[in-house]
Amino acid sequence: MEHLSMPPLSRVAICGGTHGNELTGVYIVKEMQRQKQDKVGSLSVTPVLSNPRAVDVCKRYTDTDLNRCFTSALLSSPITDSTPYELRRAQELNAQIGPKGSESAVDLLVDLHNTTSNMGLTIIMYSISALPSHIFKYIQTKMAPVPVAAIQLDLSLSDCYSLDSVGKNGFSIEVGPQPNGVLRADIFNMVKKAVDLTLEWIEKFNSGCTFEGGDIEVYSFVKSIDYPRDPVSGEMTAAIHPKLQDNDFKLLQPGDPLFLSFSGETVKHEGDALYPFFVNECAYYEKKIAFHLARKITKTIPTLSVKSN
Repeated sequence: MEHLSMPPLSRVAICGGTHGNELTGVYIVKEMQRQKQDKVGSLSVTPVLSNPRAVDVCKRYTDTDLNRCFTSALLSSPITDSTPYELRRAQELNAQIGPKGSESAVDLLVDLHNTTSNMGLTIIMYSISALPSHIFKYIQTKMAPVPVAAIQLDLSLSDCYSLDSVGKNGFSIEVGPQPNGVLRADIFNMVKKAVDLTLEWIEKFNSGCTFEGGDIEVYSFVKSIDYPRDPVSGEMTAAIHPKLQDNDFKLLQPGDPLFLSFSGETVKHEGDALYPFFVNECAYYEKKIAFHLARKITKTIPTLSVKSN
């Protein structure tokens, strides 16, 4: 088994409100700020309310989706009078807890999200790098029997578009189902537990614990599926089929129902057996996405320990 050593982690950012109507992260960050929770043992913790304008009006965003503003190209783009608020805010956040790709960026950035989809607690990572993978494995073990899944998105650092890509290491936590603009205590407590376990893992890592490597199962993004649409008007002509609704991460076999048309016809899945996620996510209607599809794959992660001075 490969053995990897990394320097201790000293700075962590916990971000919420990247989407202003996803209230779990908003209130976890506000509570951390209220309690002045800026230290955990030797660790410096920065709670960040990512999109305060959107939080104030309880909207996903005011001008454009903040969680699509963190590519290297957008972060280096000039600011003009017509620049959307969220892009200005992205560059502010990059200066505060980044800059992205630099040695001065926070060691770990965790961004807290909600989804209207029935995804339980899901960790989203851009690549299966050792540190976020070990934290995922730790959360998954400690929170059992709560199901904890991991999604892998393969993009280069410069093309990574979400806030968690600003840290040296990072991941997002997506938890649902929770309606926009609503706070559920059970989901709040679930995310709070995952955040606490993340900080607990870091303290153990920094104190010299060795975390054994091994295999983890992750869902690797394949493609996005749009709703059936009228070829002329572009209007939707079907909704998610009741047999797919709320069945995120349940294997879709060829012939399984996907959509139920407004005239009563069933649209069935064609092609490979794949796993759906973000099924009927409210915020994705504007993106013309009904759900994503993924393959379940096994990844081997190395044993990990802190690098001694």
